[in-house]
Amino acid sequence: MKILKRIQPLIDDGIIDAVLSRLMSGKEANVFVVRCGTEIRCAKVYKEAMKRSFKQAVTYREGRKTGNTRRNRAMEKGSKYGRKQTEEIWQNAEVDALRKLAEAGVRVPEQYGCVDGVLLMELICDAEGDVAPRLSDVAFTAEQAVQDHSVLMGYVVRMLCAGLVHGDLSEFNVLVGEHGPVIIDLPQAVNAAANNHARSMLLRDVNNLSNYYGQFAPELVGSRFAEEIWALYEAGELHPDSTLSGKFEDDSRSADVNAIMTEIQAAIEEEEARLDRINEAELS
Repeated sequence: MKILKRIQPLIDDGIIDAVLSRLMSGKEANVFVVRCGTEIRCAKVYKEAMKRSFKQAVTYREGRKTGNTRRNRAMEKGSKYGRKQTEEIWQNAEVDALRKLAEAGVRVPEQYGCVDGVLLMELICDAEGDVAPRLSDVAFTAEQAVQDHSVLMGYVVRMLCAGLVHGDLSEFNVLVGEHGPVIIDLPQAVNAAANNHARSMLLRDVNNLSNYYGQFAPELVGSRFAEEIWALYEAGELHPDSTLSGKFEDDSRSADVNAIMTEIQAAIEEEEARLDRINEAELS
């Protein structure tokens, strides 16, 4: 099998001993099964920005801090150095997210580091020891669908408590491992507090999962887990072990227009009085 140029340096340095097979080719990376000593792992080889098809990447980068003014300017200008820095930040975001989420109790692949655009990770397997299938390739009983959906809702909650929203979560980036669902593909994960699109991304993530599992457990279709989770988060009441109902009622209270206009008029009159006092002081 032809070895990608980005993997060869890891082979030369003895980090990877052999590439066993290609696992998948996605919109942002190619993934290979590799042998590292006695361990079988996977190597995610990120595609260059020009070859990626991940849409609206700039939306996902909103709110990410680099802590380096020169780097920020270069990234904004799109210089060669800036593009290189953008790539490094995109890749390191996944490493950081995997570490943070593992610490938060979210089941994600264990990561072993990112070297020159190649991320080494745990190879997720099923109960038979084979490569775990994607959620999209698995059918469930109604009972199992509800159970696994509940597990993933718990992971979404823990992610948000850790300050992150996946941003591209669906049946295509969840693996069904030996002990249940495993969340993958996190370079686009966003800072929930700093990204203006975080709420809409979380709603999309959760609804994607609910609709998929809803094929097997129809009661999940139309559930309001996403709105419930975000409302708890905004109110400061979301905790890693929060119990969810899947129910949520929109705030139907209409705005008191008269009260709002009264407040505006009072502010105007207060400002006019302040200006009058200033004029009187200048005249005296």
